[in-house]
Amino acid sequence: MKAREIVLSGVFAALTAVGAQISVPLGPVPFTFQVLMVFLSGLVLGAKLGTLSQVIYLLLGALGLPVFARFSGGIIHIYGPTGGYLLAFPIAAFISGYFSEKTKSSWGKLGGCLLGLGIIYILGWVRLGIWLDMDFKKAFYLGVAPFIVFDIIKALIALVISERIKNVVR
Repeated sequence: MKAREIVLSGVFAALTAVGAQISVPLGPVPFTFQVLMVFLSGLVLGAKLGTLSQVIYLLLGALGLPVFARFSGGIIHIYGPTGGYLLAFPIAAFISGYFSEKTKSSWGKLGGCLLGLGIIYILGWVRLGIWLDMDFKKAFYLGVAPFIVFDIIKALIALVISERIKNVVR
């Protein structure tokens, strides 16, 4: 792995941390810009480096650095109500990056982002449902439904700006 690739992965891990701090509390799951950064990491860096950037982000947070929402950190967040969302970030970055590498079509790339978003929602919803004593209906209404429209908009924004960022990164 080249030094440039490691640096770019670190930059996108840092951007995800910044996105986490743009936070509006909505119950156990806050509204943040992490998902936008997850999509950007995959779309700009590709599957391998996008995934690495999100793994770095999770490791930094698990080690206690305040990179998660509301300047928090620690392994407890991985096991807490939002842990499923966090653990899905590398998978979503991989999927959006994979689609970005395999297709030139904006629709294909958007499909990759939306598939990644589905993974984030599924893992997050299941973890939140377990945390809520197996109340998966409540978990859906707290942790998925309020975010769908905004996260689709984030995917569209990521798609639009990723090409410009790619040109700068190259």
